[in-house]
Amino acid sequence: MSFIKHCIFDLDGVIVDTAKFHYLAWKRLAQELGFELTPMQNERLKGVSRIQSLEVILKLGNIKASETEKNKMADKKNQWYVQYISSMTPKDILPGAKEFILKVRENGIKTSLGSVSKNAALILEKTAITNLFDCIVDGNRITKAKPDPEVFLISCQELGIAPCQSIVFEDSVAGIQAASTGGFHSVGIGSNEILYMAEKVIRDFTNVDMSILVY
Repeated sequence: MSFIKHCIFDLDGVIVDTAKFHYLAWKRLAQELGFELTPMQNERLKGVSRIQSLEVILKLGNIKASETEKNKMADKKNQWYVQYISSMTPKDILPGAKEFILKVRENGIKTSLGSVSKNAALILEKTAITNLFDCIVDGNRITKAKPDPEVFLISCQELGIAPCQSIVFEDSVAGIQAASTGGFHSVGIGSNEILYMAEKVIRDFTNVDMSILVY
């Protein structure tokens, strides 16, 4: 049985429902480019960086663009996304997420945020949960996006805790792959069919207790 000392939480789709705002912004960009982005296609954008997501969008639309054009598209998408998330409140925290994190902290377990989002600080501020984390690693602090485990490894280094004593909570395939590659335990948030690589999968944090941390 493993003794978990550290829980790492992704942000989008795990703690808050910002995935819908990402989808709205990418869908809006796709429409400008002349095609519709479906919810199924949007699954491929979860957990990866903004530029990687844009590359997927361009490939789906069979569109070629210069680096300058790509940067303009990515900036436009982000401007729309920031507009959407600026209206967020604590009510946008997903069911049971805050309660579970508080329970984890009450049991002396360290908590980190591990998100590729460059807007994580704004989201945490709007939802009033910045103080729930001992360490925050976001897209502004990493050079490699998931499925590279860098975002998770940084928090382990800063807190002095080994990956094998840490558990990652993720809703994306790329995030679960990153956890596996980095030697972390993992819990998928969402569908078994999509997150089958995770060691455990839960629908959400509703009624989840500390036994989820037992390995």
